[in-house]
Amino acid sequence: MGEFKVHRVRFFNYVPPGIRCVAYNNQSNRLAVSRTDGTVEIYNLSANYFQEKFFPGHESRATEALCWAEGQRLFSAGLNGEILEYDLQALNIKYAMDAFGGPIWSMIASPSGSQLLVGCEDGSVKLFQITPDKIQFERNFDPQKSRVLSLSWHPSGTHIAAGSIDYISVFDVKSGSAIHKMIVDRQYMGVSKRKCIVWGVAFLSDGTVISVDSAGKVQFWDSATGTLVKSHLIANADVQSIAVADQEDSFVVGTAEGTVFHFQLVSVTSNSTEKQWVRTKPFQHHTHDVRTVAHSPTALISGGTDTHLVIRPLMEKVEVKNYDAALRKITFPHRRLISCSRKRQLLLFQFAHHLELWRLGSTAATGKNGDILPLSKNADHLLHLKTKGPENIICSSISPCGSWIAYSTASRVFLYRLNYEHDNISLQRISKMPAFLRSALQILFSEDSTKLFVASNQGSLHIIRLLEGSFKHLHTFQPQSGTVEAMCLLAVSPDGNWLAASGTSAGVHVYNVKHLKLHCTVPAYNFPVTALAIAPNTNNLVIAHSDQQVFEYSIPDKQYTEWSRNVQKQGFHHLWLQRDTPITHISFHPKRPMHILLHDAYMFCIIDKSLPLPNDKTVLYNPLPPTNESDVFRRRTGHAFKISKIYKPLLFMDLLDEGTLVAVERPLDDIIAQLPPPIKKKKFGT
Repeated sequence: MGEFKVHRVRFFNYVPPGIRCVAYNNQSNRLAVSRTDGTVEIYNLSANYFQEKFFPGHESRATEALCWAEGQRLFSAGLNGEILEYDLQALNIKYAMDAFGGPIWSMIASPSGSQLLVGCEDGSVKLFQITPDKIQFERNFDPQKSRVLSLSWHPSGTHIAAGSIDYISVFDVKSGSAIHKMIVDRQYMGVSKRKCIVWGVAFLSDGTVISVDSAGKVQFWDSATGTLVKSHLIANADVQSIAVADQEDSFVVGTAEGTVFHFQLVSVTSNSTEKQWVRTKPFQHHTHDVRTVAHSPTALISGGTDTHLVIRPLMEKVEVKNYDAALRKITFPHRRLISCSRKRQLLLFQFAHHLELWRLGSTAATGKNGDILPLSKNADHLLHLKTKGPENIICSSISPCGSWIAYSTASRVFLYRLNYEHDNISLQRISKMPAFLRSALQILFSEDSTKLFVASNQGSLHIIRLLEGSFKHLHTFQPQSGTVEAMCLLAVSPDGNWLAASGTSAGVHVYNVKHLKLHCTVPAYNFPVTALAIAPNTNNLVIAHSDQQVFEYSIPDKQYTEWSRNVQKQGFHHLWLQRDTPITHISFHPKRPMHILLHDAYMFCIIDKSLPLPNDKTVLYNPLPPTNESDVFRRRTGHAFKISKIYKPLLFMDLLDEGTLVAVERPLDDIIAQLPPPIKKKKFGT
């Protein structure tokens, strides 16, 4: 593997926003997740749970509801009173429409997907018709006395249930009138509370309405008579969310204590056809409030204040007991928030509304393998660059020479020139950026820092030449065959001649920067690209996909390399393929052309192409043999994969020079320590 001096960086003070709501799409097996800062992420559950798309947040967009409609159309609504539709191709917001009912607390699509229902602060329930290119207001239902916090549609589409404060209403969709009003008991542990908030409702085919409320209860109601059938007290705090399986044989609820409960419909006796709802399993995978839950055909999904997206498979529904049967916790974005200037040993950290520039520390001490060396010079915080306006930063980058910083929000791209004078740093903003650079999904500098490559959300790629204090637009590569697919990943060759770009689907295009034309397209693959990089000297493009496959493609020869073909013929080790976090970064050693360096959140790996691949009988995570063993034994036990799991969670790792690595870690305990305290639970014996 080679010996490296490693800078272990733990001063990236990043805290992911909490999860506010999730929405599962059964048709495409995708999960939409909205966070407290308005960010919306889309996970492809069929592609190893990869976060394939995201929409940046906005200060005025506190999302309270998220739903899929008309198959692949995604809508959200929030406390600013607007309904948004997202463009899943261009990765931007199609339009925003005011519902004129004040803050929106709940939203749901009809079973047919052709109508949208929203519940508002003023007690109104509004029905919208979904047209091919927009939504259109249809009518109001009978107004309620308090805000409408939860909604559920009967599977037939004829009735809806609406949860408010202290009561649940059942509406007839055709007339829009309320036919029942069910008063919720305020009793909580024998004490009458001031108010009982109905946080969630679910309308079943047999007419049963299930409600969850702030008194810690799960209750079953008969919608035909408006009466309470059964009540379960399951928590000492709010039960905040509910989701029902499509077959209506199980449902899941989340509580403010961080517990997720699973209810199942089981037979009363072994020979009986009569069934009843039974609480079967509690799960404690969260430290804070579980704000939202979803129920896929094979898993229970939950998220909340502690920022984790937890996917727990239902073992009885998983056919093959492989890595799909494992519990997953997704905490960090599957995109890079850190960029590096090797020449000046600088790190640029991206936050929602600012950037931080740090100079790495240094040491004069030496030691043996595994020693922690004392710093002779501490890391310096050089710059805090705050954005103006309410929009979150989408992407950012620092040039290899450390003299340029670029970042983008949803409406514009910013470029800055940095000047260094001893320990002082000055910043010059480059004004009058071209009008076509409205928004970028990815920004990348060339190795010599003379060019800036910008991938817009309209599918086009712009090349900008950087001058001393200005710029010149060189060329724009238009999207292929009239598509507007956004390009999310970029890689440029060290000689600056080749540019590779990957979209939200599986395709990778390679452009000739010198002749300004499309050179080739890498054959399509079924799984999305998670990372790509171009090797020096050989100009081989290395591509990692979400199913953990790694391909090497020769750009000059327009074909896969011999090594890549051998890998596909033999196949990767089963433990390699069972890893559940995507590779997010690939780089190369300047003096070792046979080495590929890559990492995910829990391991750093060097693939040595000169060594044989490990087979399934070989130990993949093999410790290095002792130094006194013979070279024959080393060769016999050695294989191409050298893996280190020392650094985790690993957000970024790259070579600074031939013998130095920088690793940026973000321990989960540090994140939890910065969150508001959870609800205090009384423990036995205290």
